[in-house]
Amino acid sequence: MKAPKVMSHIKPAHIVCSKEDIAQVVIMPGDPLRAKYIAENFLENAVLVNQVRNMYAYTGNYKGKRVTVMGHGMGMPSVSIYAFELFYYYGVEKIIRIGTCGALQPELEVPDIILANESYTESNFAYSYNGDPTHLSYPTKSLNEKIKSVAQEKGIKIHEGSVMCTEQFGFYSDNEHVLQRVPKEIRLLGEEMETFALFHIADSFQKESAAILTVVDSKYKETFLTAEDREKSLNTMITLALDSI
Repeated sequence: MKAPKVMSHIKPAHIVCSKEDIAQVVIMPGDPLRAKYIAENFLENAVLVNQVRNMYAYTGNYKGKRVTVMGHGMGMPSVSIYAFELFYYYGVEKIIRIGTCGALQPELEVPDIILANESYTESNFAYSYNGDPTHLSYPTKSLNEKIKSVAQEKGIKIHEGSVMCTEQFGFYSDNEHVLQRVPKEIRLLGEEMETFALFHIADSFQKESAAILTVVDSKYKETFLTAEDREKSLNTMITLALDSI
């Protein structure tokens, strides 16, 4: 199904800059401060191009490639707003989400990296968005293959598999009853809160998307990355995404 139509007089309300300020490739962490960290530590000639609602977006160069790094907030409603505006109003061709997740399999350790090859949700997000009753969404296969190739070249171990996109933070809810309802043919590696919406919206525009996720906690382990740890200890995932553009 295609993306919903927008009335012609409606302008983007959450990203305010010129179309030329946004690169065609966007790397999206959830935390806008992580976008700031990436711009300051990985990009050359980075310029702040959006700060509406403090959702920072920076455009600069990485190894000669123009790229925008922008936060998307927490949850499907938030990421859907920014992904939609980037694709619809700013002509973005590719979005790679770099986020955090909780492990749902005992073999995963903190801070292992997951490359999502599908995202499952119980949410009716897709049905509300464009009438699609699906509860599964998918990244772009060619982009995932590129990320896997770069990971192999750089010696980065990644786990490829399914993730669950929830509407609440797992540790703050009784999510065991949710996990028990997941179709048995889906083996979930991790849970997070945004990937389903990103994949579904990208597909509706026939644009590219992917999600690289770092495990920061686990239902099987007591290890837990703090907010301070998360901001600056995710460099492997960041460089993997940047080198894959």
